[in-house]
Amino acid sequence: MSKKGDDILTKWTQRQERTRRHFYEALIELIQKYGFQSITVKDIVERAGYNRSTFYIHFQDKFELADNLLEMMLDGLEVAVGEPYLFGEKVYTTKLKAPSFNIIYYIYQNRKFFELLTLDDTIPSLHTRMPLTITKIYMEQFKFETINNQPVNMDMFKHYTSYGFYGLMLQWITSGFEKPEEALIRDIIELTKTHIYAYEFIGKPKIE
Repeated sequence: MSKKGDDILTKWTQRQERTRRHFYEALIELIQKYGFQSITVKDIVERAGYNRSTFYIHFQDKFELADNLLEMMLDGLEVAVGEPYLFGEKVYTTKLKAPSFNIIYYIYQNRKFFELLTLDDTIPSLHTRMPLTITKIYMEQFKFETINNQPVNMDMFKHYTSYGFYGLMLQWITSGFEKPEEALIRDIIELTKTHIYAYEFIGKPKIE
């Protein structure tokens, strides 16, 4: 393909991504105001400033829109966790610093989406997929060492600690992000030191 053809394709892709982002933003705003169940495609396109035909180019219905948004945000959560680490990097909890908790910055940067966790009438499966994603992160991206190498069932340990972390995140979100990110991270670091001696990043290596 010629360079001109590449430029046209790039612009088309960027325009598609921008359009999708506008639909995602409209959906989040409408859910916050009305809840998910009562929202119609008509509501979404009017809020986003497009017409129905444009919507149906990208999505079959509001459920596909919601599912795509959920998938994108949770995939981003998984990626954000691994960003500060090199593959195989070992971190001692006594040396933990704020950048190790990139997940907290990601949640805050995308807080309008994660505030949907505080609603009952929200994106289908959000309440179950979010904690499961955090558990998946613990299971697949990290290898833990307990204090004094205390022997434990590591699968149970990862489930236990991941759900505890999710509970802290949900509390923070529900509070309206009352505690600043840095303060929250300091508290979590101190909690982490009580049961984890060190951990190794075993997730996907960075692609340079």
